[in-house]
Amino acid sequence: MSVDVVTFGCRLNAYESEAIRARAAGLDNAVIVNTCAVTAEAVRQSRQKIRALRRERPGARIIVTGCAAQTEPQTYAGMPEVDLVLGNREKLEAESYCFGATERVRVNDMMSVKETAAQFVESFEGRARAFLQVQNGCDHRCTFCIIPFGRGNSRSVGVGAVVEEARRLADSYGEIVLTGVDLTSYGADLPGTPTLGTLVRKILKLVPELKRLRISSIDSIEADAELMQAVAEEERLMPHFHLSVQSGDDMILKRMKRRHTRAHTIAFCDEVRRVRPDACFGADFIAGFPTETEEMFENTLRLVDEAGLSMLHVFPFSARQGTPAARMPQVSRAVVRERAARLRAKGAEAVAQRFAALLGSEQTLLVEKPGVGRTACFAPVRFAGDADTFVRVRITDAAPGHLIGEALS
Repeated sequence: MSVDVVTFGCRLNAYESEAIRARAAGLDNAVIVNTCAVTAEAVRQSRQKIRALRRERPGARIIVTGCAAQTEPQTYAGMPEVDLVLGNREKLEAESYCFGATERVRVNDMMSVKETAAQFVESFEGRARAFLQVQNGCDHRCTFCIIPFGRGNSRSVGVGAVVEEARRLADSYGEIVLTGVDLTSYGADLPGTPTLGTLVRKILKLVPELKRLRISSIDSIEADAELMQAVAEEERLMPHFHLSVQSGDDMILKRMKRRHTRAHTIAFCDEVRRVRPDACFGADFIAGFPTETEEMFENTLRLVDEAGLSMLHVFPFSARQGTPAARMPQVSRAVVRERAARLRAKGAEAVAQRFAALLGSEQTLLVEKPGVGRTACFAPVRFAGDADTFVRVRITDAAPGHLIGEALS
């Protein structure tokens, strides 16, 4: 039996799962679980999945890696279902998948890792778009976040290596998504300190065959002038921007140790729309952060409208042991859940409004599977007919969760 990789969490994890698949190709009858540590719920789900895998495949070797394995290896080492625990550094080394060694837990200090090498992933199983890791780790210490301890400090892949990998991927994929933990910090550790905007423009200039380039979640306060210029001038840079917003209340943002204010978020969205009128915005939010009052939460709800956000990713606050936020006065779990539900409902309204604005428009879709594709702004569209990589459609209707399009000849 081949090696199976089960992935939790972000696009960077999805990218690394493909690298893991290549590194562990010599294993037989093994399952590798690439975990996420962003919330306690993510950890719980990974443990639940591991138990299920053991029941489903009693003879398989189960290897656990990823951010949760890095930050709390003892949690997984204590599970009888687990054969091997690997850290985030070790998971990308082929020798880690040798079962001749005696250590059941192989997890080293991520803070000692000083560089990130290009992984040169050949393919992405079952995906229409390719991910390309350009950055890893984070130098910031938001009070709620455990991820720097799982990923280490910020480090970037050199521009030349990124362009080389983009050129290879463009031969097989119509769209590439740049990924990282703190993407807008790209280049600060490299000679000459290139910025994310520099990298984007280099890729688009040196890989002319690439049809679409997309950037994943960004910290808008770090968006550099060259990135904004690329947004304005480069049609192949997709006009969908997912922002790490987290809250719409300035006091909560301060207690989170974020570097932006609600005014910064609004100003960024306004400026992008000014230079790219077709732009749309997604956002990450945490509901029920410690000390959050109803008035503070209402500020977050209002920000959705004031900044014109849609496609929200809502996380009920989850205290992560070892973070400052875990020691702050907590909001009751019932209130956290209730606020998360209200914020998700607000997001559903925003998506419906966004979909309504697209009715009658013509859109080019990247086809993800037969009859389903995504617009440049990442809106899902269902359509009738056959298409290969791209298809042009007219948006005729909207349904819960997707648009309906009519293929144009």
